[in-house]
Amino acid sequence: MVDVYVDTLLKEIKHTAMLMKDKGLIAESIYIGGGTPTSLNEQQLSRLLRGIEDCIDMTYLKEYTLEAGRPDTITVDKLKVIKNSRVSRISINPQTMNEKTLARIGRLHKPEDVGMAFYAARDMGFDNINMDLICGLPGEDVQMFNETLRKIKELNPDSLTVHTMAIKRASQLTKEMEKYNLEAQYVDSAVMVDMARTCAKEMGLSPYYLYRQKNILGNLENVGYSRPGMECLYNIQIMEERQTILACGAGAVTKVIFPMNRLERSFNVKSVEEYIGRINEMLERKANILMEGNNKY
Repeated sequence: MVDVYVDTLLKEIKHTAMLMKDKGLIAESIYIGGGTPTSLNEQQLSRLLRGIEDCIDMTYLKEYTLEAGRPDTITVDKLKVIKNSRVSRISINPQTMNEKTLARIGRLHKPEDVGMAFYAARDMGFDNINMDLICGLPGEDVQMFNETLRKIKELNPDSLTVHTMAIKRASQLTKEMEKYNLEAQYVDSAVMVDMARTCAKEMGLSPYYLYRQKNILGNLENVGYSRPGMECLYNIQIMEERQTILACGAGAVTKVIFPMNRLERSFNVKSVEEYIGRINEMLERKANILMEGNNKY
């Protein structure tokens, strides 16, 4: 269903671009993620990026991020497709550099795949690369996390997002949590968060945004670090909730900011099948909320 999904997504993107034009809206940033866009093959990815650039006026665009995400989905050909687009920032996400942990959490890549993907991107000229790590993964101790930090430091990314583990309701880990000592995990995770902060500082990265999410271990936080001038603007805007965000795709949530800081949301269905079948309903819903009153963007 991937080709049909991309067709439907491009239909929504084109519709959204028309709404932006009607309202006189200017795109400040574009962010493709909250999933793994590089799960698409080269032709599908090229079609998506070309469709975005054909529809959206990028005259005043300040950043354009694509989550390359899982290293096992990254190929040289896909990197070429991305490089030939207007994308200015990518994310390559190891989560951990421990092979046993990767297998435990259902990741298909190996630590060496991370380095291969990263250096391939660097060789191709990508000069703004983010990496994601997770503190408190099941079975990981402080020594293992320290080894992950050592390897990330060698790669030297331009930004680093450090998450604390949050158990998603539908994840396999939810069914297995009784195997792990959550209290011990919390203690280790707090130490890991501090270790990551020190490592980021040694790499010349400074914190620029912080947030917490549901079911996060020990009510700890997720923190983004970056080199000066390489902060992800979209990350800041989505957390501050002071700017309209027009979202496209299955499970996407549009946020429209009105005067007096009133915020209204428009939700797309999460199921791919339903998204394809009900796309016109969601286009209408987005148009209705966006056209309501004199919005502040």
